[in-house]
Amino acid sequence: MVYRITAGWPTEVAQLEQALEPARFVECGASQEKSVGWLEPRGHANGPLVECVAGQWILKLMVETKVIPASVVKRKVQDQIDHIEATTGRKPGKKERRDLSEDARMALLPMAFTKQGSVQVWVDPEAGLLLTDAGSQAKADEVMTWLIKAVDGLVVQLVNTQTSPVAAMALWLSTREGPPGFTVDRECELKAADESRAVVRYTRHALDTDEVSQHIAMGKLPTRLALTWSDRVSFVLTEALQLKKISFLETVFEGAATSPGDGKDDNFDADVAIATGELRKLIPDLLEALGGEMAISAGQAATS
Repeated sequence: MVYRITAGWPTEVAQLEQALEPARFVECGASQEKSVGWLEPRGHANGPLVECVAGQWILKLMVETKVIPASVVKRKVQDQIDHIEATTGRKPGKKERRDLSEDARMALLPMAFTKQGSVQVWVDPEAGLLLTDAGSQAKADEVMTWLIKAVDGLVVQLVNTQTSPVAAMALWLSTREGPPGFTVDRECELKAADESRAVVRYTRHALDTDEVSQHIAMGKLPTRLALTWSDRVSFVLTEALQLKKISFLETVFEGAATSPGDGKDDNFDADVAIATGELRKLIPDLLEALGGEMAISAGQAATS
């Protein structure tokens, strides 16, 4: 997901490091259901929370939650209800049942398994862009919330283009020709806009066919389309202007400098340099293919 930074981004890595430090990630306590905080992107304990590679800033937000199956809570509550009915002859009311449920959850928390998930954040200060690898808008919103809490005055907005991805993808499929610098690959999803909500998915299937064109002519709109940029990066573009399934092709690695070291540092720096180096060129080309970026109005920018 691609955001435009309109105000408030720190000019120095040290400033951002200081802003994030109070919210450094700490694992859930015994009675804590969820913990969120910033983690070392390089993976070194107590290391920097901001990594700068070739001018690109990398952050990582960690989310840890304790998993308590609803069926276990329900069973524990039912045992309590059965005991109350057997010993007092009365049935607990709704409020008491809610209290029993909350008590059961609190009792189970210290024994619950934890689940962790992280979201990486990449900031290109020169271009004024912020990108996350969040798999859903809800996760991306959580990252933005924690960033805005940490960075006073930060203002960001999801990038919006003059031509919607849906309209552009429909044109490319109808004309059987991708925009300059891009080729259309073999994956696509089309959805009907009427009450039927019919969905047609193509996987590993040629899309330059009469069948695909007919679906579009009949009102089905493309919501996902696989593309390749400059024979270097393949990805799936979505209706919400998200890039999914990003894959770097062999041409990206041809002639790439290799380090004799085999430490984690070498791999991290190389991976970041390659990924950001390619995407810094791809994203402007994609925005141009979508008619250019739409101007941001004061009321649209997100500050919380």
